[in-house]
Amino acid sequence: MLTTRRWTAAGAVAVLAGSLLASPLAGAAVAPEPTKVAKKLVSPLSMVAAGDGTLYVAQNFAGLLTAIEPGRKPQVVFKAPKGTEVGALSESGGVVRLATTAGKKTALWTMRPGGAPKKLANLWKYEKTENPDAEQAYGFTDLDAACLAQMPPEVPGAYTGIKESHPYGSVVRRGTTYVADAAANAIFAVDADGDVSTVAVLPPVPVTVTAEAAAANKLPACTVGHAYNFEPVPTDVEVGKGGWLYVSLLPGGPEDGSTGANGMVVKVKAKTGKVRTVATGLAGATGVAVADNGDVYVAQLFGMQVSRIKHGTTDLRTYAEVAMPAAVEWADGDLLVSANVLSDPPKGMILKY
Repeated sequence: MLTTRRWTAAGAVAVLAGSLLASPLAGAAVAPEPTKVAKKLVSPLSMVAAGDGTLYVAQNFAGLLTAIEPGRKPQVVFKAPKGTEVGALSESGGVVRLATTAGKKTALWTMRPGGAPKKLANLWKYEKTENPDAEQAYGFTDLDAACLAQMPPEVPGAYTGIKESHPYGSVVRRGTTYVADAAANAIFAVDADGDVSTVAVLPPVPVTVTAEAAAANKLPACTVGHAYNFEPVPTDVEVGKGGWLYVSLLPGGPEDGSTGANGMVVKVKAKTGKVRTVATGLAGATGVAVADNGDVYVAQLFGMQVSRIKHGTTDLRTYAEVAMPAAVEWADGDLLVSANVLSDPPKGMILKY
């Protein structure tokens, strides 16, 4: 794992194993008391509810895929090789999609109940060849060389997108699997034949450096008042109305609150890649779900809450106060939430609202 102080996409992904940021709750919680679906899970960062009622949960850092059938105890249905993460779950027609990450190597797999995973696409190969955000400018874009030379080594002053892949979320729509790749800063589309393409490169998240932020992060005084372009770090993707994909952005940056709560929810047009902002000001947006009525739910890992955005608005309200939430999933009128995802010892759980 990279240091959690690093301001890049990979560093932001590594934040998931780091400290947590307390964030004020926006409004009173309105959710009913939840029921506990599963407990004693290790880093349940992704999940999907299948059409037959089975809930699949990725215990990411343990490399486990767990199936929870109604009325039965959780059962591990796949164990990845040591050092391999399992995540980015989605499902369609009884077939589960999952992603694996082992160092730089990332892939998307399909898996039928009772069967073994079959590789659908080599995501790292695509990223290495295409690097969709190669020309996107991160860091400072208007500092002179003298100021850039004073930057601390853990904060890259100015750079463009590097070759790295870390799939964190996926969803299936009309036979195509859309993947939120947190390190590639892009939404990929994988067709039924395993061909990969880029739907959208998510835009950088510019944040103006204050004197307080500069001091907290040991930045030179010459950076104050200038915007730093954080990498967006997409963590989840879900299908909404009208052909839009809803995407949660972490994004890159320090997790101690010194630069503010910069997480976002955006929506991406699946056909064109057009990106629109839905909500801002989130503290570590790690999961997104879309209800039948179009309401959007988003997990704020560092904000210790799940928030709701009413359909057609940008109005962000607290839905439930939750300890370390990561994944959210809408299923048959219920909202499923993974909680305590980074507890030590592991006490991850799935809650149903």
